[in-house]
Amino acid sequence: MKQGDNSRSIALPLVISIIAISFSAIFVKWSAAPASILSMYRMIFASILMVPIVWKNREEFKKIRKKDWFFLIFSGMFLALHFALWFGSLKLTTVASSTIILALQPIVSLIGGFFLFKERSSAAALLTMGIAIVGAVMIGWGDVGLSKEAILGDFLSFFSVIAVVGYLLIGQSIVKKVSHWIYSFSVFLIASIVLVIYNVGAGVDFSGYKAPEWGIFLLLAIVPTMSHVINNWLLNYVNATTISMSILGEPVGATSLAFFLLGEQLVSSQIAGGLLVLLGVFFFLIQQQKPISLKKAVKNGTYN
Repeated sequence: MKQGDNSRSIALPLVISIIAISFSAIFVKWSAAPASILSMYRMIFASILMVPIVWKNREEFKKIRKKDWFFLIFSGMFLALHFALWFGSLKLTTVASSTIILALQPIVSLIGGFFLFKERSSAAALLTMGIAIVGAVMIGWGDVGLSKEAILGDFLSFFSVIAVVGYLLIGQSIVKKVSHWIYSFSVFLIASIVLVIYNVGAGVDFSGYKAPEWGIFLLLAIVPTMSHVINNWLLNYVNATTISMSILGEPVGATSLAFFLLGEQLVSSQIAGGLLVLLGVFFFLIQQQKPISLKKAVKNGTYN
């Protein structure tokens, strides 16, 4: 089904994914453009950049059944909603306060995976997940906004978590049928269309942005979007909960970058929490390092 060795190490790609996605909040904070415009151009540019690779694999589109297109549309809608909500959250509150809510993603994913795929997690995995979540909470504890605007930002971030988990859970099934390139391109393009329709309906200006803004649009399409492509590829070998667990590293990376690049201050609880997140993610990844035979995984339907 896929090229490569019969076993894969997920640690390195997950680390690269965490670093890449940590820049997303910084780029959004640097931009004055509306959240829906940032989301739209990120998806449009990402789709355009993927065209050469997708064109070489265009025959794979024939493998997508009508039912699968139905799920792809929903996946794209969830992704568009995630970006619009989370970018909106970053406009209302700090990086630490917004990304801290992302710590709930593994819990939501675990619940979704249990009901949809009957997935089980070991006690050790749950323990390391709990350690990381406690650490993530500590990161944002010293910077949780108390204003109505900041609280709204926190709610937007929470709903963005539900949206991205929906996107990942759908991808967990579809990406087994086509390559991650075709899946990613299809979902990005659908998300682009959804966001274009929204912006037209809302009367948001598509142009008039200065050159630095277009640079940010492009950076968003390249750097953090690379994380989504990596994660979609990894869905061949691990489940959505594992991907969600790795994303717990984003509050650490994003908060650290915000300290150096945006001047957002860190308190001792955030530093201690960051260390806990890193420890939790590290031990969780260690448990996931068992080699997986792709043929066995495909035959038995086990991807974790």
